[in-house]
Amino acid sequence: MGLMSYLRNRAGLVIFIIGLAIVAFLLGDLINYGTPFWMKNQNQVGSVNGESIDYQTFNAQVDQTTANFQQQMGGGAATPEIRNYAVQQVWNQFLSQELLKQEIEKIGLTLGADELNSLVTGPNPSPQILQTFTNPQNGQFDRATLNNVIAQSKSNPEVRQQWEALLENVRNDRLNQKYSSLLNNSVFVTKLEAQEEYNQRNKLANFKYVMLDYSSVKDSEIKLTDADYKEYYDKHKNGFNNQEETRSLEYVLFDASPTKADTTAALTAINTLKTELQTSTNDSLFVSVNSDTKFPVKYYSKGQLNPALDSVVFNVASGTTVGPYLSNGSYEIAKVLESKFSPDSVKASHILLNATAEGGIDKAKLKADSIKGLLEKGESFAPLAIQFSVDEASKVNGGDLGTFARGRMVPEFENAIFSGKAGEVKVVETQFGVHVIKIERLIGNSKIAKVAVIDKAIISGKTTTDDAYAKANSFFSSVDSKNFVDQANKQGLKVEKSARTLPMDNSLNSTAIPRELLRWAFEAEKGDISDKVYETDNHFIVARVVDIQEKGLQPLASVKSEIEPAVRNQVKARMLKEKMDNALAGATSIDQAAQKLGKAAIQVDNVVLANPVIPGIALEGSVIGTVFGLQPNKPSKSIEGYQGVYAVQVASFVNPKELAGDDLKAQQKQALSVQSQRAWSGIYKALTDKADIDDNRIRFY
Repeated sequence: MGLMSYLRNRAGLVIFIIGLAIVAFLLGDLINYGTPFWMKNQNQVGSVNGESIDYQTFNAQVDQTTANFQQQMGGGAATPEIRNYAVQQVWNQFLSQELLKQEIEKIGLTLGADELNSLVTGPNPSPQILQTFTNPQNGQFDRATLNNVIAQSKSNPEVRQQWEALLENVRNDRLNQKYSSLLNNSVFVTKLEAQEEYNQRNKLANFKYVMLDYSSVKDSEIKLTDADYKEYYDKHKNGFNNQEETRSLEYVLFDASPTKADTTAALTAINTLKTELQTSTNDSLFVSVNSDTKFPVKYYSKGQLNPALDSVVFNVASGTTVGPYLSNGSYEIAKVLESKFSPDSVKASHILLNATAEGGIDKAKLKADSIKGLLEKGESFAPLAIQFSVDEASKVNGGDLGTFARGRMVPEFENAIFSGKAGEVKVVETQFGVHVIKIERLIGNSKIAKVAVIDKAIISGKTTTDDAYAKANSFFSSVDSKNFVDQANKQGLKVEKSARTLPMDNSLNSTAIPRELLRWAFEAEKGDISDKVYETDNHFIVARVVDIQEKGLQPLASVKSEIEPAVRNQVKARMLKEKMDNALAGATSIDQAAQKLGKAAIQVDNVVLANPVIPGIALEGSVIGTVFGLQPNKPSKSIEGYQGVYAVQVASFVNPKELAGDDLKAQQKQALSVQSQRAWSGIYKALTDKADIDDNRIRFY
């Protein structure tokens, strides 16, 4: 195996793992940052404090991440959702790596030549070196291959480029460890803090409360003033800081989902196909021509088909056609061609030959037959795989494909291995080339069925889509920036709102939308109507930009409509607090106050400060916080909460035991772990808040 292939195959995984590790350690949650799409550098996806990443580099990482996600999910096509998630992951990785790198440079952390050499050739190499140069055959670190690569890097430019990339990963990982150590060593938890943390999770409060719900005051009974809005805005200013530009949109959805007529049409079509399938003499061709999903005509094991078909095809005679059954929006029928018993799974190895490189299929087969002859004479499979196979993924493992069930390989390959015997060597031609296959082991024995499956999706017919589009186009032609809502009301249409739409959103209030609609929205001016009727799988959309929220602190006018419900509760709270205070005046117990209000005080038991929830009500931090600051048997003052105005009275506390010895040390250790994670989150937030971050992804994705 060539050194470049060795390095390339191994180092790619290392880079990906390092990136994900940094993201997981720093982020926890996905975070978006951005600026408008019109950046000067048209090939720049984004930048952090002037350090940019170009589209080619970024997109290559997105492709790799998408492929990894697909592999983790068992293969299949990359859906738009997977692709979008990959874009977000790579962006978060770029942000975290760049911010950490710049901070490390700023504080002067370095890595000396001796330290780097020790991480590469010393007695305890770095994890990246160990992983890259571990022999997959025996799991042992291969120092000879490492030395060989180092020697070749001095004379071979391509090897040198790969080697320097690996060294850069080793260097960055070590610097990240140093930064992590500095941070972790700055965090500590005292014994008193540990005891307090323990108390918050274990001290129990038993209390009574009475509540005046905000809903008890009708909205029509209050009038909001500018001063009310300003009071609320000033108290909560920190919550109105936009990390990136957002847009408020109004839009109308025109439903183009399949109708009953479309369902009937699909059922009629599949029944016609069932009759024709029963008499078909070329089932594979019939499936290829008539099925919406081109299911291969092959042997299936139980559990590989959709449930309705799966419950039938293994119990009927060969030649039987079953269905139709409704499954995931499609009608399915199936013709059972043959049934037999077969291994559940097979362990196998292969050597793949490239027919073009070998001079054609015939020459490739001759070479494959020669390799087969060597194997039948007792030659070891692994060395021949490493020498001849062009399948880079398996050759490093001596051609070993592991153990797999039906459905994992192309039909020609699958038929060969599942119809053979343990120890048998076969030569098979597939779309990938010519394979020399050795069947290592057959596992299990279950019934399988060779089935021709045809499905017909229930889709919106031309009449359905034309009617929906006609309504959408009629509305689109009648609206402008001023009459959008009025025209919708006249036509009996519902106007939906998306208050804070982000550039990389893929839906509006759970309705999937095309990316081009978002690109239009972030190019448009306030009041603009969408430049056309946009189409999704089941809807047509006409939209309007209602407002543009710039990056940074939002003015009161921009958030006024959003905060109106909270402002309304704030005004209601003033009214209800006065009512509650009057009830509390002269009362010696919460029951007396509740009686004045015509209510009964409600008993609550076993509440802890760390989980400030009033059962059956909601999370009420201010109320529970007040409870733990009270003396028993004395009613509190009125408390403004999320759901209403409260008064409380503690009946008793149940104090946990005092921690000591090993128990106290364990609590300190646990609290320290939590504080360390919070420290990382706090530092990352501080770095991102201070950084100049440009996000131009909307231009490319």
